[in-house]
Amino acid sequence: MGSNVGGMNLKLLIDQKNNRVLFAEAGKEFVDFIFHILALPVGTITQLINAKDMVGSIGNLHSSILNLNDTYMRSRLKLKLLEPEAPGCGSQNLLSLPPVTASTSRTTKKFYRCTCPRYSICYDYAAEIKGTSCPQCGNSMAAAVTLVQARATPPVQEVSGYVKDDVTYMVLDDLTVKPIFKGGKKFHGSNFGASLAMKLLKASLQSKRVLTDAFLGNKGDVKVN
Repeated sequence: MGSNVGGMNLKLLIDQKNNRVLFAEAGKEFVDFIFHILALPVGTITQLINAKDMVGSIGNLHSSILNLNDTYMRSRLKLKLLEPEAPGCGSQNLLSLPPVTASTSRTTKKFYRCTCPRYSICYDYAAEIKGTSCPQCGNSMAAAVTLVQARATPPVQEVSGYVKDDVTYMVLDDLTVKPIFKGGKKFHGSNFGASLAMKLLKASLQSKRVLTDAFLGNKGDVKVN
């Protein structure tokens, strides 16, 4: 039995005796998500995972850059190291940093023509600022004109993600991915959201039992049917 959370389908085959995930039956969204981990800059990963939880010394690098002030580092380049841009992908928002909101207001640009009665001698000119003197006759350019936009071309539908649609995949405990041919196995459904995405990212950097650690490591956060 499975669940659908945020359009992401995932079914787990669990070894109940040994409390271990043998593999997951997953669709395109989940496979795109785990493949996208490889596209994340190290700087982004250190932001998502607490430095003290990092294996090795990468966390120390991040902390060092964070603690060095502008006396020692170029502030613009420091920000690039601490907050690098990662390429987007369909399901990658589960591991994205809080977005920076920007104003989306859009103003329509106006243009003005000459008000001269003999406009035919001035039609070559248009001004963005109302009241500009016409370079041909010197009269005020104050008559608003309508800008005719080119007919919009229908957008080409973009293909998102890394793997193709309409294929079911087997994701092993160590994140090995293979196409799957369905059989008569019994699966357990699991909710998959941002919290589990963080656990999976951390486990992928530390463990060979990624699915087990992410889904069964803390049963309080995982609903198994």
